[in-house]
Amino acid sequence: MKFSLKLRLCLLAGCTMLGGVAMAQSQPPNAKKHLLVLGEEKGYRHEAVSHAMSVIEQMGKETGLWDTTLRTDTEVLTKKKLEFNAKNLNSFDAVLFYTGGDLEMDDQQRADLLSFVRDDGKGFIGVHSAAITWAKWPEFVDMLGGTFDEHPWGTFNAPILVEDPNFPGLQQWPHEFVYRDEIYQMKGYDRSKIRVLMRLDPCKLDLKNPKVHRQDLDFAVTWARSYGKGRVYYSTLGHPEENWDDPRLRKMYLEAIKWAMGLESADITSRPLPANNAEGCKP
Repeated sequence: MKFSLKLRLCLLAGCTMLGGVAMAQSQPPNAKKHLLVLGEEKGYRHEAVSHAMSVIEQMGKETGLWDTTLRTDTEVLTKKKLEFNAKNLNSFDAVLFYTGGDLEMDDQQRADLLSFVRDDGKGFIGVHSAAITWAKWPEFVDMLGGTFDEHPWGTFNAPILVEDPNFPGLQQWPHEFVYRDEIYQMKGYDRSKIRVLMRLDPCKLDLKNPKVHRQDLDFAVTWARSYGKGRVYYSTLGHPEENWDDPRLRKMYLEAIKWAMGLESADITSRPLPANNAEGCKP
């Protein structure tokens, strides 16, 4: 069968165009994400906050995975349009809180923050004192997975057990290790709603301390969960400023941010407290 020159040129152009479309479709989209880091505290001020924020910003630059916006106020925690070039929640893929106390937010801002994670499928990362933020706001506590209920041992050599070594950012820790940090005891915390990644070894704790309230001796250190369409990660680690210079802690939070943004996958099915958690060590 013979084709005219014009027809052959048309066929060639069509193939070229289709090839270009296929190539464009196969190219990965711009994967660079946008992270909001909030470092505001009402009440106790953690000295590590500024350094932690700078470390997180630097990790984004070094990996090229995200741009970071650093804020020490809650204006940005809204979906409504702000003046001039100010960003709002719609500009971000995840928010990270190293915060504390009752931050100033109106009802619409509160609803927008929850919706950002639950309905928009975005990420939330809580660092240390994020668990003493809005402790009397039930919906926030539910999203986070728990809230502060004392730190019975203060900053101490914490005996930590890694429950899920397969979760992104936990491979660098041994199954059992000692880490100097301030570990919060939690309330409003339900294992059936979260995936515990690290917990304290109760058999190596002073359980006679009067501030120990958990009768089940389930002292979670780090966890992950889904919240609606979104992803939530929390760890109590990060109180001492010098810990933010530890490559292991940096790696943990780097992978936590990637997971919260949807750049990593992980099993977050809840699991019960191991039956032998406190075998033979109750006071």
